[in-house]
Amino acid sequence: MTTTGIRLHAPAPGWSIDADVVVVGSGVAGLTAALRCEAAGLTTVVVTKARLDDGSTRWAQGGIAAALGEGDTPEQHFEDTLVAGAGLCDEEAVRILVTEGPDAVRRLIATGAQFDESADGVLELTREGGHHRRRIAHAGGDATGAEISRALVEAVRAQGLRTIENALVLDLLTDAEGRTAGVTLHVMGEGQHDGVGAVHAPAVVLATGGMGQVFSATTNPAVSTGDGVALALRAGAEVSDLEFVQFHPTVLFLGPDAEGQQPLVSEAVRGEGAHLVDADGVRFMLGQHELAELAPRDIVAKGIMRRMRENDAEHMYLDARHFGAEMWERRFPTILAACRAHGIDPVTQPVPVAPAAHYASGGVRTDSHGRTTVPGLYACGEVACTGVHGANRLASNSLLEGLVYAERIAADIASTGLHARVPQPLPTAERPAHPLLPPEARFTIQRTMSRGAGVLRSEASLAEAADRLDRLHADARDALDENGKTAEPGVDTWEATNLLCVARVLVAAARRREETRGCHWREDRPECDDTAWRRHIVVRLNPDRSLAVRTTDTTDFPPTLTQAQEQ
Repeated sequence: MTTTGIRLHAPAPGWSIDADVVVVGSGVAGLTAALRCEAAGLTTVVVTKARLDDGSTRWAQGGIAAALGEGDTPEQHFEDTLVAGAGLCDEEAVRILVTEGPDAVRRLIATGAQFDESADGVLELTREGGHHRRRIAHAGGDATGAEISRALVEAVRAQGLRTIENALVLDLLTDAEGRTAGVTLHVMGEGQHDGVGAVHAPAVVLATGGMGQVFSATTNPAVSTGDGVALALRAGAEVSDLEFVQFHPTVLFLGPDAEGQQPLVSEAVRGEGAHLVDADGVRFMLGQHELAELAPRDIVAKGIMRRMRENDAEHMYLDARHFGAEMWERRFPTILAACRAHGIDPVTQPVPVAPAAHYASGGVRTDSHGRTTVPGLYACGEVACTGVHGANRLASNSLLEGLVYAERIAADIASTGLHARVPQPLPTAERPAHPLLPPEARFTIQRTMSRGAGVLRSEASLAEAADRLDRLHADARDALDENGKTAEPGVDTWEATNLLCVARVLVAAARRREETRGCHWREDRPECDDTAWRRHIVVRLNPDRSLAVRTTDTTDFPPTLTQAQEQ
């Protein structure tokens, strides 16, 4: 494995600390990995971009899927996941998820997470899109992520884990042999550390979440700027399946010009019997799929977009007036409050909804132990591509994936003795190799991506997006080459630069995949082509900052370096 030598323009680290493992991110994946590493006797440091409970996990409404109910089995969960993944799931990865998932959820409950139960103490389970059984455990009605985050944060604090909050990770440190040696980061605001520093560690776990902020409208929080994927690319890691961005079908419609994080209307609302209707009250999903409103998310999102185009409408409606006030207040209090805050009362009127960017099914390519193609670098949660989700994530599999693969990563680090290596990081380059974009470029990127690489894509729209992104990339490069100047280092310029990096990869992969599959919808290529495209698109960053894009020969991922050495 050869590193790219590319680093963000940033001051040299002014302080450093040492650890066995540094975990970047504080959602379900990051905190679970940290707790398991600490329990294995590894000195662990958690780095997170905001506060410990500010990641995407906190916003998860629906729940966590596992075969926990009477009559349900991992095999049934396995089959539902494969169907949703549209032919691109890695079957080994899915089998690990569904077989290890139930016990992982039980360990989460033992950690302190409190899920909703019936009067006789049995877990209450609901259904969501793509599931043929009730297997979604939830908490606080529609506040599952908040409860999981609360329990894990309390456990981290009770264990006394070292945490660095309000810290944006910058780049991976490596040694002379290209192995992981820690990370550089910038701490914002007051605290024990400030400014740019480093955590030296032989194992780094990326759990940085998603990249929804690459689009104008998303359910993701403001911190979801693709930092982990961009860091991994600069470090020489491979990413895969980045074209498969899941657009959640039912996001509260706040107007055609709404930007930033939008309120989610959980799929569990449909799981409890809400109907999708147009302005005339017609249920347009009937007849489009055997599960109607509970079809996999890509099917529902496409159904909504089709009816919007047919009716020349900006949104559709989710009608759950038949729930009544008591059920809304008990089962969906968070969604009810969000709707009412925007002047909509779901008890008495249908809720206007439209698709918005929600979840990245692709990410940094890993094996079944969370190992990337860079020795010592691991990834789990939304930043990773384990192969579980394929071309379209099954609802509520994301929290489970973060949980299961975080535990596997901790076990791998502890069992391989990786932590025993004393990292010897190479000094950071004196002259930055990667120019920074000005802060205002963020909005240009978001609008470009929403127009050209959103729910509906075509060669023409993707080509236009690629051209606009390439111009941003060239302008920043030319400014640096001509006068050695780049935008001032800072959180806003680092984030804009990361967004451009992941946007370029996403568009390159979407252009390469000349078919419609899962949540990748090409208007000019409306058919699914298993013969040519039932395979993965893998991208890495070249030292000259160009993209190397290749297609795998089969549906199987090529092995990571560690896997190849084991075979």
